[in-house]
Amino acid sequence: IPYRFRYVHEAKDTLLIVPRTTSEKRTYLPVGIKQNVIVTDSTQVIYDPEIYIMGFLSSRIHMTWVKAVAGGLETRIGYSNSLCYNSFPFPAISDIQKQEITQCTFRIIEEREQYSEKTLAELYDPEKMPESLREAHHLNDLAVERCYRSKTFESDEERLEYLFKLYEQMIEEEQNRGSLFATETKAKKSKKKK
Repeated sequence: IPYRFRYVHEAKDTLLIVPRTTSEKRTYLPVGIKQNVIVTDSTQVIYDPEIYIMGFLSSRIHMTWVKAVAGGLETRIGYSNSLCYNSFPFPAISDIQKQEITQCTFRIIEEREQYSEKTLAELYDPEKMPESLREAHHLNDLAVERCYRSKTFESDEERLEYLFKLYEQMIEEEQNRGSLFATETKAKKSKKKK
């Protein structure tokens, strides 16, 4: 609508809120879920998501990816939808896996509510994070990582190596499907031959 000053997008029910800038010291991205709020430009928002998405974004494997691919502000992490979210190698998962991650997500939310006097910044300070919240995240990590493989990851380096291999595989599959990206690549190759 031309006379409106800003683009208006409001959730029917819930918003998943991801900070644009977060501390590089954190193990987990402090993702929030809210209702009936207007967010500022300091956040990225997913409108009316399925709850299990919060579990994926709140996982160690996602934060490992983010630390590897995100931009930054000084030493802090600059989260972006194109670099971090859209590029994240997200496997196809079953309804049972979605339900399991959803339950883990609700447990994380419940643990946060036990410390309602604290801010997310305080809760996600790696040195001050309550043990019960850390355990809720650990259980979520196990559920999310089982979506990738049955064997647990030994380190963040192993997680990242696995994710990049999966990313390369997904790009190759996209090229083989004849996507726009593949069409552009073919067009460039045929120009070079002339």
